[in-house]
Amino acid sequence: MAAKGTRESFGEALLELGGRDERVVVLDADLSKSTMTAAFAKQHPKRHLEMGIAEQNMVGVAAGLALSGKVPVLTSFACFLAGRVEPIRVAAAYNRTNMKIVGTHAGIGIGEDGTSQMGLEDVAALRALPHMTVLQPADEAETKQMVAWMLAHDGPVYLRLTRQKMPDVHPASYKWKLGKSEVIFEPAKKAAKLQAAIFASGGPVPCAMEAAKTLESKGFAARVVNAGSLAPFDADMVERCAKDCQRLVTVEDHNVNGGLGSAVCEAAAERGLAVSVVRLGLRTFGESATPEQLYEKYGLSSSAIVAACLKNP
Repeated sequence: MAAKGTRESFGEALLELGGRDERVVVLDADLSKSTMTAAFAKQHPKRHLEMGIAEQNMVGVAAGLALSGKVPVLTSFACFLAGRVEPIRVAAAYNRTNMKIVGTHAGIGIGEDGTSQMGLEDVAALRALPHMTVLQPADEAETKQMVAWMLAHDGPVYLRLTRQKMPDVHPASYKWKLGKSEVIFEPAKKAAKLQAAIFASGGPVPCAMEAAKTLESKGFAARVVNAGSLAPFDADMVERCAKDCQRLVTVEDHNVNGGLGSAVCEAAAERGLAVSVVRLGLRTFGESATPEQLYEKYGLSSSAIVAACLKNP
């Protein structure tokens, strides 16, 4: 399959699955062409609500729809949704309301759109809320399975999606499971203890795969773990990797605080695991450039991941 942004895969899945379920109602904040819900709006105009640039109001309307038996899917850029965490906290999380919150254009991977459009705190904000499921797919297959699960699940869900194209990292037989991370690359020749395990989520996953292959060519054995379920999070995978890898490297297109890196460190600390963790992610705001230039500058590229794995502790 051709590479596509996970927002595109979401739009396709929503059109197919939402079209079959009359309860599904889609809400947009003047961004339907960007969030890829325009096709659903055209096909099902009576089940699409254009709320304008009023995300806080959109959250309230979605809560009302959910409490009336509908399955609301509210979409906007991840950065704008993170800025509405207070109404999401009460309307969705506190009340365990059946709302599906979809944040697109995650991280610096959006490129030239620039700093004000980059969601870099959304995982931290939404992962902190009780009862909130937080998911971030890495390719088309994972996205479509997450969307199917999300629409069938009774409870609040946050789905984080990319603008940039994402190559397939999963085989056709792949089956996604909530709360589980998965090994997507294992070096062919392994010692009793691998030198590193690279945990990645969303946009940087292909970079992690490329880095592991480069490292293997240098005689350095690194495993790649795709962490698509950020809440609930797979602490068992962290424990497994801590026991058979010399170090853990986390890479995320998000601030290092509160996201994947924090989740890995929390799991390691709570289970008393003695392992070194290197966190790659944003420690400041981004800027406007191509996604490739930004990943290189801010340490999310394959070369940066390679360097983090090879660096002496």
